Amino acid sequence: MADPAGYLTVARAATAEIEVKRSRFLGRVVPVGTEADARAVVEAARKEHWDARHHCSAFVLGPEGAVQRSSDDGEPSGTAGAPMLEVLRGRDLTDLVVVVTRWFGGTLLGAGGLVRAYSDATRAALDVAGTRRRVLLSCFDLVADHAHAARWEADLRGRGVTVLDVEHAERVTLHLAVPAGEVVSFEAQVAALTSGSAVARPAGETWADG
Repeated sequence: MADPAGYLTVARAATAEIEVKRSRFLGRVVPVGTEADARAVVEAARKEHWDARHHCSAFVLGPEGAVQRSSDDGEPSGTAGAPMLEVLRGRDLTDLVVVVTRWFGGTLLGAGGLVRAYSDATRAALDVAGTRRRVLLSCFDLVADHAHAARWEADLRGRGVTVLDVEHAERVTLHLAVPAGEVVSFEAQVAALTSGSAVARPAGETWADG
């Protein structure tokens, strides 16, 4: 989570199942944005697979991975949730939750076996889910006369500026966004495009797929 301008998360929700000595381990990974959402995913797995003995979980939240939680859900301490969380950390992922549901197969796996099984089920689900990069965008509002708005919009789009929305009123407001590291060059583009007649006003920040 070293890059404050971007981070990795999973591309989609996914599941994958492995079997170890007749015990079934079903890994489920879901992109989430809040702790409440993450816990809701765990509860949904618990209700759907009510016949399973354990629903171990781990989640990481926030652009810098500031919130990290894990649960062994009845497995020996440190053999399930913590190894699952370590897999998420190792892949530098955030804004996701993983739940591994276990149906006991009758054979004890031992601490080492449990760590490997829960880690492998997590990896398998992540492999199916894939990844996507989220980038921090700086937002701006650019006000234009109707005579100039369409040309300015087309020019900015052609230069890679994201047009979030176009608001038509007495004048036209272009709601724009650029990567946080490209603000200076963007402001120079606006100055050149408008011949200095308009200034893009800062309008906060947002995260988007990069």
